[in-house]
Amino acid sequence: MTDPGRDHVHRARHRNRVSSPERTPLLLHSWDVSPAEARRIQTDLAARVDLSDAISIDAIEIVAGIDNTYVKREGETTAGAVVVALSYPALEIVETAFAWQPIAFPYVPGLLSFREAPAVLTACADLTVEPDLFLCDGQGYAHPRRLGLASHLGLFLERPTIGCAKSRLIGEYEEPERVFGAHTPLVDRGEVVGAAVRTRPRHKPLFVSPGHKISLETAVDFTLACCRDGAFLPEPTRLAHELVTQERRAWIESH
Repeated sequence: MTDPGRDHVHRARHRNRVSSPERTPLLLHSWDVSPAEARRIQTDLAARVDLSDAISIDAIEIVAGIDNTYVKREGETTAGAVVVALSYPALEIVETAFAWQPIAFPYVPGLLSFREAPAVLTACADLTVEPDLFLCDGQGYAHPRRLGLASHLGLFLERPTIGCAKSRLIGEYEEPERVFGAHTPLVDRGEVVGAAVRTRPRHKPLFVSPGHKISLETAVDFTLACCRDGAFLPEPTRLAHELVTQERRAWIESH
């Protein structure tokens, strides 16, 4: 990987290996399931999601950003995931980890975590630091069954997680004012599931939702605290996106 902060990056060992998700910190269920079974698992796990704050912003020292990618070759799809750990509040890169994971689960809207989470968890297992909180490029509680990628990962990792999605999956909202930090509730079936957050004045809102072990209010506040230099994405997921794009390009060039 090439990055302006590369001198501070401790690359995970075997960063391009194809690993087993069995090395995850906690195994809540098998990944070898049908879509119908996956929906039942989501419903069951959603009942375990905790939307109260397990940590205060002042206590956070390491924050991690997560992003995914896909590559396809000879009819087979492989997921790649990057986890970038940063110091907080400086947001300087401390460590990165990357993993590839073959995908057997089909593409089904609302069940993307069953395709993406195994690679993320494998990458997380390669970190030598323990992030206090994870920001995910995806949904958290703002999901039809209240278990998007951020919530699913939070239950496995037993850490606070936040979903920072570039697009809306569910719910209705009013446009927030076009000033940094403005936000409005994202409401689905009468329940506030997230917020439309203005991270860049002349840009569409970012859709923030709590994943696990964090409240919506704190999720919004922390996401805004991680924004830098007028960027649309908070720094952890912005860097994760850059790094996963580089890894995907390298994979394509090597194959």
